Amino acid sequence: MLLERLYDDDLAHASYVIGCQRTGEAIVVDPRRDVQVYLDLAAKNGMTVTAVTETHIHADYLSGTRELASRTGARMYVSGEGGPDWQYGSGFQDASRMMHGHRISVGNVTIEAVHTPGHTPEHLSFLIADGAASSEPGYVLTGDFVFVGDVGRPDLLDEATGGVDTRFDSARDLFASLRDHFLTLPDYVQVLPAHGSGSACGKALGAVPSSTVGYERRFAWWAPYLEAGDEQGFIDTLLNDQPDAHAYFARMKRQNRIGPAVLGELAPLAEYGASELRVDVEADRVVVVDTRHHSLVHEGTVPGALNVPGLAKAASYGAWVYDPETESRPLVLLIDSADAAARFRDHLLRVGIDRVDGFITTLEGLPTAQPKTIAATDLDQVDAALLLDVRNRTEYTAGHIPGAAQLSGGRALWRTDELPPGKILTYCQSGVRNSVVASALRRAGHDVIEIEGSYNAWVTATVSQPATA
Repeated sequence: MLLERLYDDDLAHASYVIGCQRTGEAIVVDPRRDVQVYLDLAAKNGMTVTAVTETHIHADYLSGTRELASRTGARMYVSGEGGPDWQYGSGFQDASRMMHGHRISVGNVTIEAVHTPGHTPEHLSFLIADGAASSEPGYVLTGDFVFVGDVGRPDLLDEATGGVDTRFDSARDLFASLRDHFLTLPDYVQVLPAHGSGSACGKALGAVPSSTVGYERRFAWWAPYLEAGDEQGFIDTLLNDQPDAHAYFARMKRQNRIGPAVLGELAPLAEYGASELRVDVEADRVVVVDTRHHSLVHEGTVPGALNVPGLAKAASYGAWVYDPETESRPLVLLIDSADAAARFRDHLLRVGIDRVDGFITTLEGLPTAQPKTIAATDLDQVDAALLLDVRNRTEYTAGHIPGAAQLSGGRALWRTDELPPGKILTYCQSGVRNSVVASALRRAGHDVIEIEGSYNAWVTATVSQPATA
């Protein structure tokens, strides 16, 4: 049996390729939307992708299930659990609907669906048995049900899809799924989750890529509650201090449920000339994305440009600042090379940002402006209408600049109507997220001044100030 984990650090997302080396068949579980990586891996191992599936309707990235099926002819399998409100839509009309106990055979390998609601009502986990060695499962792909050291948050239906207090019933479902399904497995079964540290789908995800049922049974934070049968204690602890859910999650849920658009093979991105792009910028026909570090952006960038610094978090930050449901103008990347632009586009595709029309490698010949900034020691020199902390709630609670309001970066663009007219001072922890969010707020028409060095600089300045009598 072949079992390969493919990890996207940007979205802290893991997908899996499982194959039978005897028959050359493979199945992909929870694929991302830029699917070439799966085709390359299958080809490298002399396999053909014959099936593709996913554990649930994801909220944090756009599924590649339809894309991969279109490219390979693989059969799609999706959950049929969760009741009528949680069925997959028209884009999956040709997919097989899996219920609890459904089995998929890929050569000697068997994938068995286990209904494990809690994170979402339709959620499935997959027991993997390598028939060449044993008929008993040796692995469980837990999706967003069980992570290393944590479990999937049950409040996203409230936070991302407009649900009202669904979190409490979902938390009870999660407790039951752990008790009735996960903890009934042998200790040796390896646990392979769909997310790692950095994901907003839980609050305490470990950075280790995998675990075992036995390890989680003994060391996970939730284990004592399950051992004692303390459902209410589990619920109270689980729902406390969950991270802010990004606003774009609602769009991911809708699109993943209906079925993301199939892109097919993409043409290479065109390189813009300065004169050509200048005309489009001045006519406001495109949105420039400056992919440089914010320290360079602060020296000058295209007026109205969005700052999405580098490839590492391109999908995450891109989805913070550009909403394809409300923005029709295409993107042009300011980036080093054609190869870098292609990789950057792939990251954006993972969150449904499909309109990247081209790239440019220099600011030369383009109009530029310097974003407004202020030193952390000079805050009292600005008559600001709002001091805005764009970090997560937990960071804000741990310490913030006095008088600051909190609005996490992943929600800011969707709540601009709540911001007052006048100057807005903004900060994050070090300045990276602040530059991202500030660029989006400026483009939305707000007068934003970034605090140089953000909270870290303010703390340093406060500590270094001499004591007064």
